[in-house]
Amino acid sequence: MAYFKHVSSRPSARRLALVGALVAGALTLTACGGGEDHDMAGMDGDKTSATATTGSEKSPGAGAFNDADVTFAQSMIPHHEQALEMSALADGRASDAEIKKLAGEIEKAQDPEIRTMTGWLKSWGKEVPASDASDSMPGMDHGGDSAMSGMMSEQDMADLKAAKGTEFDRKFAELMIAHHKGAITMAEDEQKNGRDATAKKLAGDVVRTQSAEVDTFQKILDRL
Repeated sequence: MAYFKHVSSRPSARRLALVGALVAGALTLTACGGGEDHDMAGMDGDKTSATATTGSEKSPGAGAFNDADVTFAQSMIPHHEQALEMSALADGRASDAEIKKLAGEIEKAQDPEIRTMTGWLKSWGKEVPASDASDSMPGMDHGGDSAMSGMMSEQDMADLKAAKGTEFDRKFAELMIAHHKGAITMAEDEQKNGRDATAKKLAGDVVRTQSAEVDTFQKILDRL
């Protein structure tokens, strides 16, 4: 009896040892696998976070605009168009060489700017002012509170058309100074409140070029 008891106990010990080894190995593999999954999850999380950050930085980028940009373009287009109409009158009426030169420079600069601003409005899905919009713009009457835009009234245009020689030169300079100052005011507002970088750059160009032209027109008036 003692012999059989002793023999039957040895296989049991081996079996227990084997089971213990298998369990330990399984636990080790599980621990390693869990660590890898955790590490990979962390790596994926880092990638997702980096992508999200990049996307958020790009979202307010090129093409972003606000109401100030739209107002600037919609107001400046008819303003420029009236300046072109005024400048066209210099042909055959102006006598001063410098007035003729400035009228040509205004046409050369402002016509492309009209096309540029028209393109902005179309790309933004906003209304483009009609070519005769200057007739109904605020500020047409120089005596009104809204005259800051410097827009000419119908009477101003009629008087300018009727003038010739030095009279035209003087009236053109006076009206264009007021007109330019209105454009400068609108451009400065765009620089302050606009969002579109291209629109703000054009506004800066308007401030710079038209401020210089105001100085030149004033010098012309001083010598006429």
